[in-house]
Amino acid sequence: MFNTGIFLPIIIIAGMAYSILAKKLTVTAAFTGAILAVIIFSAAGYTGLAMMTAFFILGSAATSWQKHKKKTFVPVEETGKGRSALQVLANASAAAIADILILYYPQLNYLMFPAMAAAFASATADTLSSELGMVYGSRFFNVISFRPDSCGQDGVISLEGTLTGIAGSAVIAGIYALGRGWDISFLFIVLAGTAGNLTDSVLGAVLEQKGIIGNNAVNFLNTLTAAGVLLLLELLLG
Repeated sequence: MFNTGIFLPIIIIAGMAYSILAKKLTVTAAFTGAILAVIIFSAAGYTGLAMMTAFFILGSAATSWQKHKKKTFVPVEETGKGRSALQVLANASAAAIADILILYYPQLNYLMFPAMAAAFASATADTLSSELGMVYGSRFFNVISFRPDSCGQDGVISLEGTLTGIAGSAVIAGIYALGRGWDISFLFIVLAGTAGNLTDSVLGAVLEQKGIIGNNAVNFLNTLTAAGVLLLLELLLG
């Protein structure tokens, strides 16, 4: 039988080369991403790899789009030579944890596979809502107080950015459905991804603004929250 996994090294090497040359990731971050890609592929095949790739492509495109308009709001650590290994881990670790559980406990595949998708949906929604919200948002308000606030601040959202985030979650859910079949999990992934994205904003307003935790911790917690919400939805309503 033809081994479709033969394409994995080609995809990973090409992705590493592009991300380094285009200064999307540092060299260390690119190798970190490659390791995570192998873990994800081992447990979730090309569907899992496609979700990770879609997150990277959409996130990179959104970050680059109208970059000159966002210079005032983009943190210094997100510019220069690309995202760091810690930033890669912050966005993809929750998905990788779900995949490791699949490898060690295959009987949990029916839960962990959509949980992985929810984690990527949240990461995608967070990036798109933040990056494109700064460009297309018309009114910005604090997610806790709902009072008008400054664009680009932690915990500040816009309607346009939130809707864009939901669309990002739907893209990841669509990839999941194409690989696993169209069922209620599609809706659960979109809902969980949106919940994770809103959690990111709440954590930003409550903890990140006060310097209690950093952006990497917020990103990891929002993806972990999305995976948790997905598990609850699947167990209670699936």
